[in-house]
Amino acid sequence: MMPRRALVSGGASPIGAAICRRLAAEGHEVLIHAHAGLHRAEALAADIQAGGGQARAFACDLTDMPATAACLETLLVAGPVQIMVHNAGTHDDVPLAGMSEQQWRGVVDVSLNGFFAALRPLILPMIATRWGRVVAISSISGLLGNRGQANYAAAKAGLIGAVKSVSLEYASRGVTANVVAPGIIESPAVASAMTAARIAELVPARRAGRPEDVAELVGFLASDRAGYISGQTIAVGGGLG
Repeated sequence: MMPRRALVSGGASPIGAAICRRLAAEGHEVLIHAHAGLHRAEALAADIQAGGGQARAFACDLTDMPATAACLETLLVAGPVQIMVHNAGTHDDVPLAGMSEQQWRGVVDVSLNGFFAALRPLILPMIATRWGRVVAISSISGLLGNRGQANYAAAKAGLIGAVKSVSLEYASRGVTANVVAPGIIESPAVASAMTAARIAELVPARRAGRPEDVAELVGFLASDRAGYISGQTIAVGGGLG
């Protein structure tokens, strides 16, 4: 596969880091986006470079659309980004009756509005190359809903509609757009919130997934091998979804 430039928003999270490593292993130059955790993104970039891959870290606030556009325009000087993985997201869980406007807007701004903020500056240079891959990381919550996550589920479900539209708009230009919906995936946050016994009750596979399980699917969808797959939502949930 021809090496390309790939951007991963929220690239230093457990799932994001696994995706960055998978894309770097495919020979792509990986642009690792961070918001507050630039040091983690820089450490990941250095680790990928130490292994012979190409990576660089950068920071911008996806909720600030003008600032994000300016940041990405700077990155585009070196060439188009042909693979965009929107993994950035945040939780602020509370039942809807007790949810503040800021809790609603804060989650939607990063997960859903952040998709627009990241993709909008990249899409025209991408389609000009006649080859592109857009992958949005949604969630099982976006498919099934979840108590205390009306904001998160709404944002993640919104990604599905946005990606389906992008797929229809740019399929003729060689650009595919798909959604990956992870279920319960190993992370420090999951480990602190759920016991292995509870996960076994919820997940038909009776275990949590690994970040690499998500990354392998993203790597496939971002490849030439997936050129006729677009507009799809694929769960990585061990039977959930």
